[in-house]
Amino acid sequence: MANTRSAKKMVRKIARRTEVNKARRSRVRTYVRKVEEAIESGDKTAAQEALKNAQPELMRAVTKGLMHKNTSSRKVSRLSKRVGAMA
Repeated sequence: MANTRSAKKMVRKIARRTEVNKARRSRVRTYVRKVEEAIESGDKTAAQEALKNAQPELMRAVTKGLMHKNTSSRKVSRLSKRVGAMA
């Protein structure tokens, strides 16, 4: 357990940041899931629209320090490849 005042403050700060990061991570996953659901349903226009909405969310996660740039780029690339391969 934290002993010093600064350590106690850091515990509080970490708890707040954890909540913010959880919310952001959940938001990103929701957008990605919407793209995957549209791909599964076979609706190409809906999948393209969902991908267009998901891309800025994934890149925003990078600027907020939630994930690495390459991870976000890889996810966008794989999703766009799947959307492009639809009939």
